[in-house]
Amino acid sequence: MSIRELDLFIIGGGINGAGFARDAAGRGLKVALCEKDDLAEGTSSRSGKLVHGGLRYLEYYEFRLVREALIEREVLMNAAPHIIWPLRFVLPHSPQDRPAWLVRLGLFLYDHLGGRKKLPGTRTLDLHRDPEGAPLLDTYKRGFEYSDCWVDDARLVALNALDAAQRGAIVMTRTPAVSARRENGKWHVSTQNRLTGETRKFVAKCLVNAAGPWVTDVLTRVAGANSTRNVRLVKGSHIIVPKFWDGPHSYLVQNDDKRVIFINAYEGDKALIGTTDIAYDGKAEDVAIDDYEISYLLDCVNRYFKEKLRREDILETFSGVRPLFDDGNGNPSAVTRDYVFDLDEGGGAPLLNIFGGKITTFRELAERGMREIRHIFPDMGDDWTECAALPGGDMPDADYSAFGEALKSEFPWMPRPLRDYYGRRYGTLTRRIVGNATGFDGLGRFFGAHFYEAEVNWLVENEWAMTAEDIIWRRTKHRLDMTEVEISTFTEWFDTTYAVVS
Repeated sequence: MSIRELDLFIIGGGINGAGFARDAAGRGLKVALCEKDDLAEGTSSRSGKLVHGGLRYLEYYEFRLVREALIEREVLMNAAPHIIWPLRFVLPHSPQDRPAWLVRLGLFLYDHLGGRKKLPGTRTLDLHRDPEGAPLLDTYKRGFEYSDCWVDDARLVALNALDAAQRGAIVMTRTPAVSARRENGKWHVSTQNRLTGETRKFVAKCLVNAAGPWVTDVLTRVAGANSTRNVRLVKGSHIIVPKFWDGPHSYLVQNDDKRVIFINAYEGDKALIGTTDIAYDGKAEDVAIDDYEISYLLDCVNRYFKEKLRREDILETFSGVRPLFDDGNGNPSAVTRDYVFDLDEGGGAPLLNIFGGKITTFRELAERGMREIRHIFPDMGDDWTECAALPGGDMPDADYSAFGEALKSEFPWMPRPLRDYYGRRYGTLTRRIVGNATGFDGLGRFFGAHFYEAEVNWLVENEWAMTAEDIIWRRTKHRLDMTEVEISTFTEWFDTTYAVVS
């Protein structure tokens, strides 16, 4: 068996690992990444789908973290305008909770800390007059509206991995690292594909532990690893219901326990509601929403809105485990969302462990991480990702509207809903997926919703999709719009057509 010589071996295929692989490969390093499951199968596909500064973190005096996240918000809007776009949030004021002056102060800081350029600023609302107040109870008379950004989190991970691969990185999914040991100043790593059984061996100058909730698990399995740091696992759960208001805006409401809940417009005609913050001590892979969380989220929404949600309204739920750096704070909501690096250079073979982090700051995390190990790779390239588009995001001036008009001219036969679907998922890669098709027949078999065979082929051949769930739940959200029969039919077709990988 041949042994592949590398500069960097990365364990973990969430947003931090994929972002790290992209950054390193773009500097000219020889990189491999392995993920024990699918890309973004853990925390990175179970977020609130936002690129944001963290408005509520201001209460914990995390000014630097908020400022850096707000700066990154602008950077990511330019890098991926197809999967990241502005979203306006309506915050109805509840006199029983935070005082109005404190909310105004927080929003003023939020508008100005990060050098906002693209997004509109905060405005005050008369909820009895402005249309945004129509679905709210008459009790709420005053509100505020501010800006943040939507993101397709799982696609953000996939696009970072795709960019890394296009720059020469090896990306392996469903392939855990079964052993890693230091020997003669280098890391010797063995991997095994869980589907095919294939084993591979690598020798790398540096090992990066970006395993998220499993970061300490990896440490227990890496021979000679030594770290005194830890993560705290905090469960966050969401529910998905039919959208119950008009307009493209979303809502942010304050619960009576001082926590805030996002009620986001989601996938056109749905609402994504969350998140909870509960200390978690189980296995990260077993995380699931519980009855208390469902009641908590429903009660919070029903406290503000005229239309009362019931359990029967819930279409889907999902839960994730956030690996927050353990800063000793007893309140899960107050635990820092910042990240910490731990560089272990014992034995002459460096191990860089990543504790914490969040979707919004993944690019900066990777860039700073590369600076931590620059002395190991003195000849590597300079920082480069701040002004670089992700795959599909290479649009002039990051102008999605102009790009959408170009697609309309290129594919006049395609109905607007399907064209918008491809544009928002794939951006300029739409042209490669659609190819020379001049009608629906050119897209292959139809599976329901906006789902055609051409998209499946792209995802399998280019984005490491190996199961039906990889496609209809992480790479896309088709599952939300398909019937049970359509899901079953597609799954059977996929398992038959791609039996070699499924």
